[in-house]
Amino acid sequence: MPSGNSAGGGRILKNKLYLYLTEFFAGMSVMAVELGASRLLAPYFSSSQIVWTIIIGTIMIAMALGNLYGGRSADKNPDPDKLYGRMLVAAVWIAAIPFVGKLVILLISALLVVSINTNFLIWAAFLSCMIVFVYPLFLLGTVTPSLVKYTVGSLDDSGKTVGTLGAANTIGSIIGTFVPTFISIPAVGTAATFVIFSGILLLLGIIYFVSVRRGTVKVIISAVLFTAASAAAFTLGFAFWEKTLTLEDESVYNYLQVREDDSRVILSTNVLFGVQSVYMKTEDLTGMYYDYALAAPFMLEKPQEAHDMLILGMGTGTYATQCRRYFDSMAIEGVEIDEKITDLARDYFSLDASVPVASYDGRAYLAGTDKKYDIIMVDAYQDITIPFQMSSQEFFAMVRSHLKENGVMIVNMNMISDREDGINAYLQDTIASVFGHVYTVNVQNATNRELFASDNPEIAALLERNAAEIGNAQLREMMQNVSGALVPYQSGGRLLTDDKAPVELLGMQTIDDMISRELGYYKKKLEEEGIAGLIG
Repeated sequence: MPSGNSAGGGRILKNKLYLYLTEFFAGMSVMAVELGASRLLAPYFSSSQIVWTIIIGTIMIAMALGNLYGGRSADKNPDPDKLYGRMLVAAVWIAAIPFVGKLVILLISALLVVSINTNFLIWAAFLSCMIVFVYPLFLLGTVTPSLVKYTVGSLDDSGKTVGTLGAANTIGSIIGTFVPTFISIPAVGTAATFVIFSGILLLLGIIYFVSVRRGTVKVIISAVLFTAASAAAFTLGFAFWEKTLTLEDESVYNYLQVREDDSRVILSTNVLFGVQSVYMKTEDLTGMYYDYALAAPFMLEKPQEAHDMLILGMGTGTYATQCRRYFDSMAIEGVEIDEKITDLARDYFSLDASVPVASYDGRAYLAGTDKKYDIIMVDAYQDITIPFQMSSQEFFAMVRSHLKENGVMIVNMNMISDREDGINAYLQDTIASVFGHVYTVNVQNATNRELFASDNPEIAALLERNAAEIGNAQLREMMQNVSGALVPYQSGGRLLTDDKAPVELLGMQTIDDMISRELGYYKKKLEEEGIAGLIG
């Protein structure tokens, strides 16, 4: 069998170590780009299982096509210059993703807004992935079959050689999985992660061409383009159209954005839709779901006694801050999986340092404690990103077991859907299958619905009675409004379980309905006045 070394690879390819290193770093870069893709798309389309499926699917398509092309190309013309030339192109493309990718995402979103009626997020995420990520990963997909051609010198050791290449790729992929997640993205961000791994690919290509003393023009052009792309990568934030952001940052779990004006501070983990937390600088009620959730303490026999509250999904602590304001004897604990959000809560949202917050998954936290509470607030749902493990019948049974006698659970459902088979119906049915008494209330001028659940049949009557005795006029009016708007709920038998909880599909369906309603105005404008009217 002819060796690729005779096809112009020079001395560098005679030592198989360099080929194994090429395979190693190619595998590492593929996984780093895949994880980077999830972080690039999440602030726009969420980090749900659906988005992950789209990312993995498109990347597998790219790799499969790359494998096919790489194998045929290596058989037809086994020239290592072509492989390392493709790696230079992939390096430049990947370095440009943090800049160009954000523009592509917004352009695709703008085009789809006026052209489709359903599955907006699915189509937008899929087309963004196809345009931004398929080509460079197609190029990286050509690496393995090409290297097989260059490394296999005879049939006698072909199995060993191919196995070593596979092991190098796999080990690189493993490292490329852990490094972005636990080191580079938290430390330097998504843009820098793309630049770092693309730089490795660029260096591999440069070393090859320098060693064979060819391709000087390719190397110079690639280096110049890479430098320009790397510089541009840091010029655009995820919400680059926002010029007055207080903070834009990333954590292991989330994109983080803080905005502030004279009256409020806002946290968002998604730049296209949704606000996760709002803190009002005045001590008035916010008019948001936090106010409605204040009804829970008034569903207890003696609201002002020293009760224990647990908040699963503490966020920036607005609800805890309000509860401390009106119930100063209440002992409040929080659980928030993202430690950086807790830091933001202390720095920007005035969360009292005396309120303990555990950096933990909410369900795992409940599983590890025997403590019981008078009130448990479940506020862990972010737009369409609903953790299935905190939406199932088993989870709500666990919450119930951690409530004291006549305790109350509150759940903030942040997407209202009136579909009979929508996410709210499933969540409400599931909760009603665990608790004896369930009430819901829609938050005015918002997309939130608050759910109150207890085994105490008197919670609605207690709220009505206690609301009338509140001294603060503003709070009394709010609680009376909540009391009057409570709707009792009975389970319709639609259950979410640990085994079957399609919350991503249900959530995507709901957000799709919401987007369609919101975009109706713009589509009508386009139909009546054309693109000029829409721009105007």
